[in-house]
Amino acid sequence: MIKKRYLALPGLFLLLSIILFTGCGGGSTAAAETGDTVKVHYTGTLDDGTQFDSSVGKDPLEFTLGQGQVIPGFEEAIIGMKIGESKTVNIPAAEAYGEYRDDFVMEVSRDELAEDIDPMVGMQLELKTTDGNSIIARIIEVTDTMLTLDANFPLAGEDLTFEIELVSIQ
Repeated sequence: MIKKRYLALPGLFLLLSIILFTGCGGGSTAAAETGDTVKVHYTGTLDDGTQFDSSVGKDPLEFTLGQGQVIPGFEEAIIGMKIGESKTVNIPAAEAYGEYRDDFVMEVSRDELAEDIDPMVGMQLELKTTDGNSIIARIIEVTDTMLTLDANFPLAGEDLTFEIELVSIQ
């Protein structure tokens, strides 16, 4: 009997060593880093508390860190997070969609629109630049003869707050 108990101890020691080495929770302790594909749940709000976007109740957002697929401040907030970790981060406009630029607001004659377009405030138009690229501009004012267009991203100039939960790292 004594001999069997003695032989069982090394196996128990090995089992305890594995548990202590890997952690009792059984989850990964790896932190998200550049090059990882991650999935996150998030809720984004403006300074006044208005929610502008959320993945809650939907599939989590999936992207690869370091690929420029999300705004810089959002990506930076996720680097170093561990699976299951949550945080709230404030992202200044410069690290989000940039500052609002007055030079992105322009007036154009209604005559420049196709005849079948009935312009309304909030409508988006695709504009071609001189180098052939496309930009999207929103109509922000309509008069009998002119349209005022804004090519700023709708959240430009806004400081953003995100509640983020890291769901997985691949």
